[in-house]
Amino acid sequence: MSGTFDPDAAARPDAGIFGLACDPAQAAVHVLGVPFDATTSYRRGTAHGPDAILRASHQVDLFDLYTGRPYEAGIWMDPLSDAVDAWNREAGALTSDIRGRLDVGETEAELAKAFARVNAIGGELNTWVYERTREKLEAGKLVGLVGGDHATPFGAIRAQAERHPGLGLLHVDAHADLRRAYEGFTWSHASIFHNVLEHVGDVKQLLQVGIRDLCEEEADTIASSKGRIRAVFDKDWFRTKHCGDSLVALVRRELEVLPEKVYVSFDIDGLDPAFCPNTGTPVPGGLSWDEANLWLDELVRSGRTIVGFDVNEVAPGKERPLGEGWDEIVGARLLYRLIGFALASGATSAGAAPRSRS
Repeated sequence: MSGTFDPDAAARPDAGIFGLACDPAQAAVHVLGVPFDATTSYRRGTAHGPDAILRASHQVDLFDLYTGRPYEAGIWMDPLSDAVDAWNREAGALTSDIRGRLDVGETEAELAKAFARVNAIGGELNTWVYERTREKLEAGKLVGLVGGDHATPFGAIRAQAERHPGLGLLHVDAHADLRRAYEGFTWSHASIFHNVLEHVGDVKQLLQVGIRDLCEEEADTIASSKGRIRAVFDKDWFRTKHCGDSLVALVRRELEVLPEKVYVSFDIDGLDPAFCPNTGTPVPGGLSWDEANLWLDELVRSGRTIVGFDVNEVAPGKERPLGEGWDEIVGARLLYRLIGFALASGATSAGAAPRSRS
């Protein structure tokens, strides 16, 4: 580390994520931004999440009360990809056109070509994310992904499962995301964990937290999964909380189903919508900030290793300049906290410290 480095100084406007000037080869942590939200089924805008979080990250204090100094490992964020932006614009235009034409009576069969192209773009995106994640894992990096909608981490989960057979998933979300080809889109944000469980054979266990909005088919999928899917429904969480029972005991008991290696997938709408008012599909209820941290802290205390993670569905509002909105302020702090917990869990020892913040 440079002798001039001051972690308490203000970030320079031209600095990298969290205000760090960090060499990507030395950084132990790599953040992959994926600005894609073409299959969002209600309110779009999460494609702006990676850029907004990057900007908001400059205001995050680098000393963390849970994990100390995650920045010392070095944190690098890749430049956002023009190819992903182009895929998002093309697929977004197609999905908008499809929905409009369905509304006036055309059938899915008549729109088969358009559906096929959207699904093909989703497949191309999955391959791109998979290859970028695999490259970083082979270089010994801890990889975190920032979406975008919740379709974006499929390739990252695939790469992690290949590297860690029998992988467990901790999924924080308002929604179960177990729908089959929602609205006709194979790689929909509402289908991410259906697709993971269907196509990624090395995933052993899915533990879902904060779930409070799901269809009957998804409820049946959970019930018939023979324990492969375990859901902690929001209603049960709050009953425990308001009956005065121990939330810590509940968290520790539920975490027991997870194997040693765990990937954390965090949809921001798993939180109370007070923390993410502009997300694509907000739902009343949800975890408080401290309750979310309880899950992550207890996961690390249990001795499990967080091998990778994603933060998705952060959509900046339009009332303030990009990077200054509440959604991205929360999202940037969640990302830093996830990085800290993953490092504390022993995810990686590679990399060196950043060179400058001032």
